[in-house]
Amino acid sequence: MKQLFTLVKHRLPYHIRLILSIVVLVVATQLIGLPALATGVYEIPSLAAGDPTWVIDKDEIISRINEGSISTKLDKLAKETGFEVRFVTVRRFDYGETAETFADKLFDKWFPTGEAKANQVLLVLDTTKNTSAIRTGDDLKSILSDEIAESVAQETLMVPLREGDKYNQAFLDAADRLVAVLSGEADPGARVVADTLNVERTFKKAEETDQGNSTIVVVVLLIAATVIPMVTYFWYQGFS
Repeated sequence: MKQLFTLVKHRLPYHIRLILSIVVLVVATQLIGLPALATGVYEIPSLAAGDPTWVIDKDEIISRINEGSISTKLDKLAKETGFEVRFVTVRRFDYGETAETFADKLFDKWFPTGEAKANQVLLVLDTTKNTSAIRTGDDLKSILSDEIAESVAQETLMVPLREGDKYNQAFLDAADRLVAVLSGEADPGARVVADTLNVERTFKKAEETDQGNSTIVVVVLLIAATVIPMVTYFWYQGFS
């Protein structure tokens, strides 16, 4: 390995070594930076049934005022019914993790037994992909059915996000619906989305499309097409 580095250092021209150094630096930065942004279940604080922590906003997308309002509603629900609802937001999961697997692991971490899970609801949102998952305990399923729970996670929570990443509204709506159902009231259902489909034109005009990504791809390909043959040539020259 030492001989290989010596060969590269002395045989390759300076500008090629410079380009290779920049490429290595950029790749290393990306590899180091991405995992640092990821959140694993082990980074979420431990808690147990009865803990008055109702919102864990790791991505800080909910305003303090709205987080306080949601927490007040969920705290009141817990005191009046014994049912506990918690919301968790995460910016990015560990590699291979999804909202579903993360919710499973966190639910098990917080409430390791069936008895501990019995009166619990956990709603998780991945804010990078806007995907969600919900987990519920057995004792509240007669009131909060799996169908309603999934509707809360995939419809009530998602409608404001599809309208423009309205995270505060999304969690306020989810909290209101869950509180209503778990309090024994009629399910208000998910908010109806008006059909705003433009039947006259369903495609983007050329000026409306995002040209930025295409430009970056072309530039990267041009650089690769130039650098790779040069590196290959000087590499073989070094061994000749």
